[in-house]
Amino acid sequence: MSPEPAITGPWIGVSAIVTRGGAVLLGRRRGTHGAGTFAFPGGKPDPGEHPSDTVRRELLEETGLAARAVRPLAWTSDVFADSELHFVTLHHLVDADGEPEVLEPDKVEAWGWYAWDALPEPLFAPAASLLAGGWRPD
Repeated sequence: MSPEPAITGPWIGVSAIVTRGGAVLLGRRRGTHGAGTFAFPGGKPDPGEHPSDTVRRELLEETGLAARAVRPLAWTSDVFADSELHFVTLHHLVDADGEPEVLEPDKVEAWGWYAWDALPEPLFAPAASLLAGGWRPD
């Protein structure tokens, strides 16, 4: 019998949920953690950084979009057994103008707007958890 993987964490992550007319901004992830899945912009807070400041920073770094308003929405708890990680993601609703650009091509292949009723698959675990919890954009 093989031993269970040693899950590290929980770590804190944040997501920036930018909505427009019932659609949400998602990027197709690259890299080792969640590669090939569709995710909201986001990342991990720097030491001492407030989560809403992390949302603003990550959104700008990843997409070039400047957040006008950031509001806490919900949190999800997701275990990634394949990478032996556990993240608690703090989701935030974000108002931002403009169109996203791929500014970190090593992390994200492309950004796009997706109707909530026709989301691409596979979703990154935090986005899938939010969907499973019944959240819908206005």
